[in-house]
Amino acid sequence: MEHILNKPEPKNNSIKDDMLQELISLDVMKVDKDEVTGIAEKLKNELNNNNYYYYIKDNPIITDAQYDKLLRNLFDLEARFPEIITDDSPTQRIGAPLEGGFHTVVHSERMMSLQDAFDYDELKDFLDRIYKDLNLSEEEIEFVCELKIDGLAVSLLYEDGKLSRGATRGDGRTGEDITSNIKTIKTIPLRLIPGVKIPALLEVRGEAYLSKEEFKRINEEREEQGLFVFANPRNSAAGSLRQIDPKITSGRKLNIFIYAMASNDELQIESHYETLNYLKEIGLRVNPNVKKVKGFEEIKKYCENWKDKRKELSYETDGIVIKVDSLVYQRKLGQTTRNPRWAIAFKFPPEEQISKVLDIKVSVGRTGALTPVAVLEPVVISGSTVSNATLHNEDEINKKDVRIGDWVIVHKAGDVIPEIVKVIKEKRTGSEKQFIMPDKCPVCGSDAVRPQGESVRRCTSLACPAVQYEAIVHFASKSGMDIDGLGPAIVDKLLQNKLIRDVSDIYYLKPEDIIELENFKERSTNNLINAIKKSKSQSLSRLLFALGIRFVGVHIADVLAKNFEDLDKIAHADFDNLSRIFEIGPRIAQSVVAFFLQPQNKIIIEKLREAGLNFKSVRKTISFKEGFSNKTFVLTGKLETFTRDEAKAIIESFGGKVTSSVSRDTGAVIVGSEPGSKLNDAIRFDIKRMTEEEFKNLINKEN
Repeated sequence: MEHILNKPEPKNNSIKDDMLQELISLDVMKVDKDEVTGIAEKLKNELNNNNYYYYIKDNPIITDAQYDKLLRNLFDLEARFPEIITDDSPTQRIGAPLEGGFHTVVHSERMMSLQDAFDYDELKDFLDRIYKDLNLSEEEIEFVCELKIDGLAVSLLYEDGKLSRGATRGDGRTGEDITSNIKTIKTIPLRLIPGVKIPALLEVRGEAYLSKEEFKRINEEREEQGLFVFANPRNSAAGSLRQIDPKITSGRKLNIFIYAMASNDELQIESHYETLNYLKEIGLRVNPNVKKVKGFEEIKKYCENWKDKRKELSYETDGIVIKVDSLVYQRKLGQTTRNPRWAIAFKFPPEEQISKVLDIKVSVGRTGALTPVAVLEPVVISGSTVSNATLHNEDEINKKDVRIGDWVIVHKAGDVIPEIVKVIKEKRTGSEKQFIMPDKCPVCGSDAVRPQGESVRRCTSLACPAVQYEAIVHFASKSGMDIDGLGPAIVDKLLQNKLIRDVSDIYYLKPEDIIELENFKERSTNNLINAIKKSKSQSLSRLLFALGIRFVGVHIADVLAKNFEDLDKIAHADFDNLSRIFEIGPRIAQSVVAFFLQPQNKIIIEKLREAGLNFKSVRKTISFKEGFSNKTFVLTGKLETFTRDEAKAIIESFGGKVTSSVSRDTGAVIVGSEPGSKLNDAIRFDIKRMTEEEFKNLINKEN
């Protein structure tokens, strides 16, 4: 292996930014025959160079959207001038080039890539071609819509129901044998469910991926180790599955969704939808968000529904895959060298873009932390304009080597704050300026000190207006005490008028105090007072998070609330008691102890107690009962009485568990209005269904 591991890394041959933009914005129809060969070579070279950095180095130097546009332009150019097509063109390949470390395997049936549609006009053209080629009307053809998971395509081979091989897609015909790494994915069964007809040889295809949470954890871990961070979950999943040591793969908690199988006449399956149901039946994990539709309008409705809803998912999805359902029609439509003619991927707007760092400024947070923020040349990501991105701390700036004037890749997934993934150092001109963190607070001018062993510089003044303001805004936020109407602007007014000094003062506000503020009238005053009163009954975990204890986020606050009966027990817990709790490490334990030892914090907590806030854990009044304990629940549809989070919290407080998909082990499915495919799964597996009213009755019975 030494000759492979020590193989010299090729130089980055990426073209300059102005030429890259010309190739991306190329009008293929205006290219003359005399210049087509030269332009095609430039496109091929750029795509091949980026393939190397993406697949082999796991370190992309352009965005996915830019790569897709380059590839599309080369496709269109070759379609106009077929004589320029060469065997080594990127259009003749499908996936990653193979490079040492793994044995090569041959797929029983070619693993195809999908044609992309970047807007609804292209999607409609695809559908019109289907109707024309099959000579059928819109009403006569059914399609299946599925989420396009942002991961790595893999093939699994089962022999006599046992997993015998896992492989990457590779170039479509051959891939890399990654069986050892595939077996570390716990959601891949090593043996299929007996009792169901299973062919002697069964090859299935799926998408291996990382959850958003795991992707974030891996990057944080890599940062601590001084390694480069992955650009996106797909890049990280690819790097994880192509590790020589399976132990590294195992530590990254990959997951998978199976979406297809190679042709198998023995099963006599007639549709893609039936195929997915069969795959679920034999124990393979299939994405539950699948829907059969007819016609452009129904497909568009599905796409539009998931454009924003996908942010609620625990994993990344970058589009919708639309497939002709009938396998007979699929065979009639056939395929090109690269793509099936019966399927297409409708791509959502990209969630990462390239932008320029115009400046770096410093904000002061509720704990006095000074946070550098990159001021960016505005770019649109996921439908919103991004002009700022967090840089976290000065160590982060140094590790990523971010300078004013740099071109950078900016990423935003779901509701995550925009951040700089990496610097494109190849675009540097020498005019970029290094940034040095200030040693004075930019708000109050006090000394800003970086404690030994920490990565954050902090304002030393307890009276800093920024600290007070941010702490109160955080306390009242939706994830905290959820005080509707007490937003940043109102907090600022209350502080300016000296009506509050800390979070406890919120609960001693009187209507006559508030109504004197600008733009407040009797109704808005009463609404705010009622919202403040309502927040007193919030859960202990919300209160813990709202207090702003360092390192205590939403999840750790929930862990603490589940392990102690009330706030007083937490306040008097020592370091040893806290650090023995699963997920409470030494740093968190030390922070919690230090918080409750501070005299000023003790005063605030006593004022909150006198104001009547809930200090009790829900676990004190709810015990584990037969109706919930050790049972798994699935929620589908809209609930009228509870939010999803509230229903989940109740189930977990009784000792139950909530999962996102239905299996034979599911205890019950709670069905709200407009249920999704999970209801169909519950009926198919004969799982108990429970209305919201029945769920409420069970709660009352158990309480």
